[in-house]
Amino acid sequence: MSNVFGYIAVMALVTYLIRMVPLVLLKKEITNTWVKSFLYYVPYVTLAVMTFPAILEATDSPASGAAALAAAVILAYRGKSLIQVAAAACAVVFVLELFLVR
Repeated sequence: MSNVFGYIAVMALVTYLIRMVPLVLLKKEITNTWVKSFLYYVPYVTLAVMTFPAILEATDSPASGAAALAAAVILAYRGKSLIQVAAAACAVVFVLELFLVR
């Protein structure tokens, strides 16, 4: 049980350092365009890295997940709403899991 408190303390320290170090080291405004664009895209990349494997592994077959992902990307690229994209992806998975993938 004492190890648990040590683990929690280390996690708290690491989390605190990750948030504190940039504030201490970067007191001036960031003017480098490359760094600014890198920091701008970090949340999107993080979300994509967490979401992409879940899309492929959420179904019984990775093929149906990949087909739904492809359909969603195509519809999103064509400017469809989030509801339409999600409904189409769900429909693709439903049809493929029901009729084709066994």
